[in-house]
Amino acid sequence: MRKILYIMIGCISLGLGIIGVILPILPTIPFVLLAAFCFARSSERLDGWFKNTKLYRENNIKSGMTKRAKLRIMCSVTLLMGIGFIMMGLKGIVVGDIVLLIVWIFHMVYFMFGVKTV
Repeated sequence: MRKILYIMIGCISLGLGIIGVILPILPTIPFVLLAAFCFARSSERLDGWFKNTKLYRENNIKSGMTKRAKLRIMCSVTLLMGIGFIMMGLKGIVVGDIVLLIVWIFHMVYFMFGVKTV
């Protein structure tokens, strides 16, 4: 029962990750990581298949990321956080804007200097 649940969650997450490759509004990485986790828990065969897909190899942070993948992530995060920043600014939520700005800065610094470019 547990393996079936992991397979279902992994397939849904993989589908959302694939949609995220096409639509910059939906982040790819969290869904790909969730799919990898679920497939690793469900079966060795499914895990091996997933790790050999182009989607997994392009977004594998351990070995580094391509410039295109990094740019795609940084742009989509900037767009989404920018929308949140503007919405909170219009509502007068200054603390939320400050927190979001700090998170955005750390995100940019991490992807520019912390993730290896291949």
